This record gives sequence, structure tokens and C-alpha cells, in this order.
Amino acid sequence: MLEALRGLGYSTAAALADIIDNSISAGASEARLDFAWNGATSRISVLDDGRGMTDAELESAMTLGDKNPLDARASHDLGRFGMGMKTASFSQCRRLTVATVKDGDTSCLRWDLTELAAHPDSGWLMHEGAANGSEQFLAPLHGKAYGTLVLWETLDRIVSTGYTVDDYLALIDEVQAHLAMVFHRLIQGPRPKLRLFIQERAIAPWDPFMAGHLATWSSPVARKPTPDGVVEVECHVLPHKDKLSDDEWKRCAGPNGWTAQQGFYVYRNERLLLAGGWLGLGPSKAWNREEAHRLARIRLDIPNTADAAWKIDIKKSTARPPVALRPWLTTLAEDTRDRARKVFAYRGSPTPSPTGTLLEQAWRVDHTATGARYRIDDKHPAVSAVLEGAGPLLPMVKAMLRVIQETVPVQRIWLDTAENKETPRTAFAGEAPEAVMGVMRTIYNDMVGRRGMTPDLAKRALLSTEPFQNFPVLVANLSASDTFNNPQ
Repeated sequence: MLEALRGLGYSTAAALADIIDNSISAGASEARLDFAWNGATSRISVLDDGRGMTDAELESAMTLGDKNPLDARASHDLGRFGMGMKTASFSQCRRLTVATVKDGDTSCLRWDLTELAAHPDSGWLMHEGAANGSEQFLAPLHGKAYGTLVLWETLDRIVSTGYTVDDYLALIDEVQAHLAMVFHRLIQGPRPKLRLFIQERAIAPWDPFMAGHLATWSSPVARKPTPDGVVEVECHVLPHKDKLSDDEWKRCAGPNGWTAQQGFYVYRNERLLLAGGWLGLGPSKAWNREEAHRLARIRLDIPNTADAAWKIDIKKSTARPPVALRPWLTTLAEDTRDRARKVFAYRGSPTPSPTGTLLEQAWRVDHTATGARYRIDDKHPAVSAVLEGAGPLLPMVKAMLRVIQETVPVQRIWLDTAENKETPRTAFAGEAPEAVMGVMRTIYNDMVGRRGMTPDLAKRALLSTEPFQNFPVLVANLSASDTFNNPQ
């Protein structure tokens, strides 16, 4: 049975997150992870300052299925099946040792799968104390009145043939990124509920919602009562890449990248269970993770009494919303996906132009019975100016615009976007201010010189025109000297 349970599919990071869950349930204020490299005898340990366990409590904790998942749990409890510490540990190592101190009294028990395999007739043989030669690894617990140390040895599912110290270092980085995401709400702020350390370095939280960024859109918190408690949802659309520095863009992509991290983030007691994905939702068929919606991230909080209704698994890695909540969640997600798609497609934020008026866009989409068609909008100031001043060349200008409309390389643009994982550069991205100013000045000249607009009105019009709304400083620097003399 124990050998079979090793195949549940934990990653090392997810397994360690389950160990830390026990530390949180024990009231720990900090947990320290230590990765010690020594080839085939490498080890990993987690030390916390929680309340510890008595002999009887430790024996219960080391027993498979020691709690009935149907039993009522404390509101702060992160467990459910009474299996997490054991299954998570066995998925990574063959020897699990747990030492604990409560009121100054120390207890220590050990599972060793290799010894069990060597003595198949001995039954469920659990040992007291650390293995010979491993007593020194429990030293961090010495002298403490409270706390627990979990020690993994014989890391056969990690340190396999050809595994090197560089692989071990890469694993540490992977675990750190995962824990920074899973526990970000617990470790953030000046007075965090929990502090996490890895190799004596504090783990900084990774906020998937960029809550403090000015260009992030966030909805009001929506609440829905259910038989298992209140479910809360808060929708977010993250800023377009143009609104972020290179460091911000890389950092906010998350451990799995922008596309994979879109969707719902399901929490229980502020602990992240599921990071991204659309929970099988969709109006007709389940949504997939798509580039166009990669900026959509939705926080969803469920109570710990709702595990069965949401089909939470032992690894805390999957969730399925109850049927009664699916229409509500689908409606919220549809709105968020639509907003995210607009930000992704139009390289702006889901807010009005700086002038508060509707943004004039150079392209429009016409939806017909035969499909969507992209058209140049003749109301755009740059387009309308050419059409009005074309004179006898008007038919040629219209023919040119029609050719451009009918040859938009939609498929090539989509392919390049999918392959490069980012939209092609437009809206003067990366252009020198002089290049932007040259185009802007031409349109400004037409507005003031030929159309008779006042300079202030012309500037307001530019700020309501794509793509000039992104350059308020350059618009402000336009002056009357930039205009042509009125030919009248």
C-alpha cells in the first residue's frame, strides 16, 4: 500500500507545501526548509515553531488515514484526509522521520520503506527515533520547548542516476517559486501570519494579481452563500506588457508563464489550492488557456467545509465548482475574459482615454453572417483628414485603404503572437519620441490649421485618439508654432 501511494503524482514543491500546511495548522509563525546535498544521501528537512505533538499525537499523525475526511474540522485546518504528510513525503523519499517537542518533551518516529520491504512479514513496522547516523540531523530541534522537524532521507524520487548538484540547486529555485505563490497571502505584509525560509533566506511572496499596480483592473468582491459557507470572488485584469517594466513582466508571469497562469486561483483559508485554469467552465464547452486571455486572473475563496462539494483531492491540486455555482462563476469569468482580451488586443487599460471620452480607434471590427471583418475607421482623425483633403485623388485613396483592409495578415499576426508569446509591436512601441511627434504634429496641424480647431480642442482630440492617448506629455508639448499658416 505504501509503495502504491508513492505514485499519487506530487511534485517536490507540492509535497513540501503539504508539509508546511501541517505547520500552519499547528500554529507555527515560521517554517524553515533546508536542502542538504550529499549525492545519494542528500536530505531535505522542514523545521517549524508550532505547538508540537505529544507521543500519542505524533503516533496519530504518522498513521495513514488517522482522521476521517467526513469529520468536522477547525475553521483554520488545512488538512482533510489524514494522509497529506505521509503521502507527500513517500512520493519523494523512502525514509520519513518526524521529531517533535511539546512542553519540552521530545518524541520521534520513523517510517522506512526499505526496511518494510526487507521484512514483509513484520506488518506495519514503524520505528522510534532517527536512523543510525541521522540523529545529528535533528539537532535544530534541540533546546526548544515547542516545534516539529520533518526529515526526508533516501530521496530516490529526486536524486536519481545522473542527478547533480546543479539539478538540486534548480530544484531549490523551483520550490521557492512554488511556495512564494501558494502561501503568498500568508507571508505578505509588514506583519505576516507566517514566515518561510529556504536555505536561511526569507521567501518573498508572489502576488498573482498585481494588486498595487495602477494599471491593474479589479472588480468589487462578489459573494455567494452556499450550504457549505460563503464563496468570494474578485476578478482582475493585469496590465498590458507596455505598462510594465521588463523586470515586472518577467516577475509577474509566475512559475508557469503568462498563458498557463490565467484563470481562477482557488484558495482555502488564504492557502492557494489551484493556480490558474478555468475549472471546466464555459457557456457551451470548457474554455482553454489562450493567449488572448492571459491577463485574466480571478481570486476565488472557498471555506474549508466545502472540500467535498468542490471535489478537492488529496494533493490539493484540483477543484471542480458545484453545479449550482457554475452559471454565476461563468458570468463573472466571461466579463473578466472580455476585459482581458480588450487589453491584450488594444494594448491599453480597460479605462477611458485621459480625456474621459470614447477612444477613437483606427480599426474597427464588423461582425457579419460570414464572420468578422477588420475595417479602417474613416472617423479616425488621421484617416478623415486624408479623405477630406484628397480632392481628385479620393478614389485612389479609397482603393488603397480597401486593399489594406482586404490584406490584413490576420493569420500571420496570430501565428507570430502564439509562437513568440507576445503581441507584435505596435502603437509606436520602442519608437523615439521624435518619430511619434512627427506624425502627431501633422495631424495637429490639420486640426488647427485647416479645420479651425482651437489648440486646446485639438490636443483633447489627440488624447482621445489611438495611439496618441499613450503620449500625454508629447501632446502637451505641441504649440501654436507647430501649425501651418492658415491658407485662408
